[in-house]
Amino acid sequence: MKKRDAQPMLVRLFLMSAFMVSTLLANANKSLFHPFYVSVTEINYDSKGKSVEISCKMFTEDLEDVLKLNTKMNVDLSSQKQLEKNNQLVQAYITKHLSVAVNSKAVGFKFIGFEREKESTYCYFEIENVPVFYSVEINNTLLHDFKKEQINIMHVVANGKRESTKLNYPKSQARFTFKLANKESLN
Repeated sequence: MKKRDAQPMLVRLFLMSAFMVSTLLANANKSLFHPFYVSVTEINYDSKGKSVEISCKMFTEDLEDVLKLNTKMNVDLSSQKQLEKNNQLVQAYITKHLSVAVNSKAVGFKFIGFEREKESTYCYFEIENVPVFYSVEINNTLLHDFKKEQINIMHVVANGKRESTKLNYPKSQARFTFKLANKESLN
């Protein structure tokens, strides 16, 4: 083989190798690209609507896997045929693993729904009839029953202020306190 023939052959070999590696990576197990386990829960106080809006964002794969683990059922959150059942599963799981006390009083929250966006699933809840919001205590064990490496990030926005914290497994409790705007009454 002549020296000038070897160079194009090396280029072809490199290009073939690059193609094979990219094909392998594209078809590899999703967990290869998902080496961390995190959820984000955001709580927003709407003073005009006198409600608290809650959204929980998780990797869809993790949420589906934990639902399968807990229910022993096949779960596909993208299936329109399973939408009603998926709503029930998501609501039951999150209300079991997320509890909220507003102003030192335990409150329930209403399930609004969930939606998938790329590799994430957003779950929405609302607490109605909250005329004043000055503190929130949260117990968050979302996905603790799935991976011990779980991290739950919490953001709370109220009265013009945003506070955040990170809960590394097994930590599950957080408390946020806010000053009341406009000298609101606690009554």
